[in-house]
Amino acid sequence: MSQIRNASDTICKQLLRDGECFADLCNALYFHGRQVIKPENLISQENDVSTLIGKEALPMETKRYRDIVRKASINGEYMIIGVEHQSTLDKNMIIRILNYDAQLYINQVESGKEVRPVGSFVFYTGDKEWTYPKSLKESLKIPPEMKDYINDWKLPVLELQKIDSGMLKNQRLKEVVEISQSMFKGDYEKLRTNRMISVESFKMAAIFTHTDIKEEDLPEGDEINMCKAMDQLFQRMRDEGKLNTLKELLKVKLGTLSSSLEKQFTNISLEKLNVLALNIFNINSEEDVLKIIN
Repeated sequence: MSQIRNASDTICKQLLRDGECFADLCNALYFHGRQVIKPENLISQENDVSTLIGKEALPMETKRYRDIVRKASINGEYMIIGVEHQSTLDKNMIIRILNYDAQLYINQVESGKEVRPVGSFVFYTGDKEWTYPKSLKESLKIPPEMKDYINDWKLPVLELQKIDSGMLKNQRLKEVVEISQSMFKGDYEKLRTNRMISVESFKMAAIFTHTDIKEEDLPEGDEINMCKAMDQLFQRMRDEGKLNTLKELLKVKLGTLSSSLEKQFTNISLEKLNVLALNIFNINSEEDVLKIIN
C-alpha cells in the first residue's frame, strides 16, 4: 500500500510542479474556473517547513515537507498557496494543515519580511469520498458556551472524482482528471472514445486510480489512441483471466503445478493458450501440458 501511495504522491508533485496545472487547479477551487491566478505570476516557495521542538538548551530541529508551495499574485496582491496531496483518508488532516500554515506564518515573521496570507487545500485522489472534518471546529468537541471563543481553521478539499473538468483550461490536467474519473467509475465505454491523449496523462490517471497498466499496453511515441489502448488493455486482461482460469483447472486435475511449469506459463502465447483450453479434459499430467505449450 505504501508503494502505491508513494507512486501517487510522486505523480501528483510532478503534475503540480507544472505552473499551468497548479494555476488551473487553484482557479477551479477558488474561482470556479475563472482564470484569476496566472501561471506567469507564480513564484515557487521553499517547501521545507522547519519547526523547533523540545525544551533542551539546543532543541532538535525536525523537517516537515509540504508537497507544493507557491506564492501567487491575485489581482496584484501576493499570497502563499500550499497544496497537500492525499490518496487516502486522514481524519487528522485539518491539524496537519493548521500546523503547516502556522509554521509558514512564523517563518515569514522570523525572516523579517512582509507577512503574506497563507491558504492551503488538499488535492484528494482517493477512491472513497472525503468524509472527515473540513474545519477545526468540526473536529473538536467544544462546550457550547465556548464555541464563539475558539478560533477556527478551514480545510478546503478538492476531490479528483468530483472536479468539474469543464472548469479546467490546461489540456494536461483536463486529460488526467477526465480519464481518472472514468476509471474510477468503471465507465470503459467513455474511455474508449476515439481521441488522442498523451501517454503521460494516461499513465498518471492509471496511477491515481490504481489501474493495472503495463508498458505492453502502451504504444511507442508520446500520444495514445484511447479506443485502441482500451481494446488492447481489455484483451490482455481477458487473456490473463483465461490463463488464471486454466491454471486453476489444471491444479484441480493435477493437484499442484511445479515451479518450472508455472514459469513457462508466464511466456505462453495466446494461440497455445487456446489449444490448451480445448484440450483441458484430455490432460492427465504435466507432460501432457508440456507437449501442448512447447
